[in-house]
Amino acid sequence: METTAVLSNNGAFTTFSYGKYMIRFRTSLHLERYTRILEWDKGYLVVMAKYDNCDKEEEEYIDLKPILENLYFDAEKFLKPIKDVRIQNERY
Repeated sequence: METTAVLSNNGAFTTFSYGKYMIRFRTSLHLERYTRILEWDKGYLVVMAKYDNCDKEEEEYIDLKPILENLYFDAEKFLKPIKDVRIQNERY
């Protein structure tokens, strides 16, 4: 079983992909890309992000549990097998 999820962005949307699921949610229009995953804790991400209106990377926080629950996922079950997250900066 795959244990790695993928975080990416395109325009005003962030995408979190795992298995056959691709979950999209809104983000800042100024987000250029995610640059590093600092922490993954069962649905909570701490990442570094680059914005077009700032010269330095900024630390950002993403809590996937409420997003998943709003989509009627069993968040605990969905997130349990994910051991790490990688960034994919390719545009889709």
